[in-house]
Amino acid sequence: MLSIIQILFLILNVIWWIVIVHIVLSWLINFQVLNLRQPLVAQIWDGLNRLLDPVYSRIRNFLPDMGGLDLAPLIVLLAIYALRIVITNNISAFI
Repeated sequence: MLSIIQILFLILNVIWWIVIVHIVLSWLINFQVLNLRQPLVAQIWDGLNRLLDPVYSRIRNFLPDMGGLDLAPLIVLLAIYALRIVITNNISAFI
């Protein structure tokens, strides 16, 4: 059972870093450090959007309109952190 919990933590860590990379890449694109006309940047950006958009769109349905501010990535990061806390605090029940 411990192996399953470690795999779950690994999956949560990978998702955490994918969201962080998406946030940083969006900042670099918006501040015109990176350009979407570059093929590699465009492919990475498209892949990350396809991967994260289903999660973000469900969260955006519940959030009020904040203008240009998107809080969906923050909610995802908080949810991942909360899941890690819940699993860590209840690990004795799983073993």
